[in-house]
This record gives sequence, structure tokens and C-alpha cells, in this order.
Amino acid sequence: MKDILTAKFVKEMQSTTANMYRLGWDERNGGNISYMLDEKEVAEYLDLNNVIRTIPTGFDATELIGKIFIVTGTGKYFKNVMDDPENNLGIIRIAADGTTAELLWGYTDGGKFTSELPAHLMSHMARLRVDPENRVVMHSHPTNTLAMNYIHELDEKKFTHTLWEMCTECIVVFPDGVGVLPWMLCGTNEIGEATAKKMEEFRLVVWGMHGIYGAGKTMDETFGLIETVEKAAQIYMLTAHMPRVNTIKDSEMVELAEFFGVKYRKDFLNL
Repeated sequence: MKDILTAKFVKEMQSTTANMYRLGWDERNGGNISYMLDEKEVAEYLDLNNVIRTIPTGFDATELIGKIFIVTGTGKYFKNVMDDPENNLGIIRIAADGTTAELLWGYTDGGKFTSELPAHLMSHMARLRVDPENRVVMHSHPTNTLAMNYIHELDEKKFTHTLWEMCTECIVVFPDGVGVLPWMLCGTNEIGEATAKKMEEFRLVVWGMHGIYGAGKTMDETFGLIETVEKAAQIYMLTAHMPRVNTIKDSEMVELAEFFGVKYRKDFLNL
């Protein structure tokens, strides 16, 4: 067996959580990531017949039976993942009953996956129906995106349109827009179900006065989606109190989207 600490997927979790913490997106134990892995790749590092223990998920994820994920732990700080991945991360497999996770590696202090795991699994299921190549679900609390929640209408069309106006790249990076939910109690199946419903249309979902969820094929893609929203939100927050002299016009957004060949939400433009 190869050393699990040298696995690319472990390294990706280490570097991504370190970046998210450095950027101030994931204070204390805020934020979580789940990353669906290839079974053959994991088998190079772990004995897949060796289940350390089982952990109830509190959710029926029958559609994901047999799927393997590396997931950040509950109560764990992103800043500690780099130095102690085996304690702060875990590799789980959804058991045959659909409601149990089989721990294959990690959570060495007896801990378990993030309390938001049901929301992650629901989002994985929703995105896989839309895009079979989806692998990552990422939740964080980007400062400017969160600040924007307090001074901007939490309306999907208006919120997306404002972000698209902030940076030329925005309509190209997230042409499907941003879904928006009102404030809801976190850590519940209810917010997971609402997020998954939005994930049928969007790869990005804002949790009002809380943070954002992103989904993608790779860690880089998912990180980049949130990063681009956060940059746009930062520009908005820096300029919202000033008179607007210039802006990216809707006709220019169409020009951008069509030049780069992306399928965009025409109903989110004012044409």
C-alpha cells in the first residue's frame, strides 16, 4: 500500500483548507468540504475491506451507496488540516443501508464528519443528476459575500446581476448564476433539502447571513467559483456607497457570454 499522506486527494484537501483559512473564509471550525473519490485510486492507499467503525449519517443517501468521500471533520479547524490531516479529515464510504458511513481512514480522535454532511450528500446527489462528473461540494463564509447579504436584496436574479456587473469574468465563470436562500437553521436536513433543490439549477448557493455553497468537478473549479463570487462581492462592498459612474452593460454581458460560448441565464439579464 502507498502512504495515504502522499495521496493527491489528501494533498488537495490540505492545500485548499489552508488557502480558505488564510483568506479568512473559514474562521475557527467554520466551513466544510466533501470530495467524492475514485474507488480504484483509494484502493492504492487503503484496504477497502477494513472498516474502522460505522457512523450514522442521519440521512438516507441510497443514491450514493458505495461512494467514497474525503470529508472535513466536525468541530475541526481548517488551519490544522495541513499539520494533522489524519485527525481533521476522514475517508468514508456510504454503506449498503444508505444511512451509515463506514470510516476507512481518519478522525483519529474519535470524531466524525462535519455536521453539514447531510446537506453535502443531498447536494452531491442533486449535482450528479445534472452533471455526472461533479465531485466536490464546498461550504465557506467569505467575508465580502456575507457582508453583501446585509445590504443587498436576497433575490437570485438581482444578486446574480449585481455580481455579474462587478467583474468582466463573472458571467463567464458562473453563467448559471447564484442561487439564494433566506436565513435558515444550519446543520439540519431542511437546509440541506433547500440547498439541494437550488443545486438542480446552480453550482453556487448563498445561505443568507451565513455563507455560500459551491459544487464542481474538481477542487480548483469549486474553489474558483467561490473565489470569483467573493472578488465580485468585494468590489461591490468597496463601491456600493458611492455613485456609479460606469458599469458592465447587459448587452456587454451577452457579448462576453456568447464570445466564450457559455450557456447563461438570459432571464437574469434586463434586456
